Amino acid sequence: MSDDRLAEFTAFRQRMNERILAEDNQVVRRFFALDTQTYKAGALDVKTKEMLGLVASLVLRCDDCISYHVAQCKEAGVERDAFFEVFSVGLVVGGSIVIPHLRRAVDLLDQLEQGSADTGAAGCPDHA
Repeated sequence: MSDDRLAEFTAFRQRMNERILAEDNQVVRRFFALDTQTYKAGALDVKTKEMLGLVASLVLRCDDCISYHVAQCKEAGVERDAFFEVFSVGLVVGGSIVIPHLRRAVDLLDQLEQGSADTGAAGCPDHA
């Protein structure tokens, strides 16, 4: 994901999350709140929960969610070797169809490590 695409993705998800939450729909608001609460530290720390979210996103093949969780994992302090263990779990569980998504995840990780990608703080479109 190029810097421009990543910035556009981040701005879009933030704008749309705000737009969606401006609606008077308690089900949507509660789901977004539930998602936010799920990723807070509890019996599992944030780092572990984000790695779980990354595995699930790989298996479900959601590139937006993968990008979001790669960035959140990086922010939570996940190291490169741990990323590749997470990627391997997603690959084993999801099978070879995960490979194209794995490529994009590693590309984003490389950009984040080089400091050339800014994901912002807004949540994934699927994760408030």
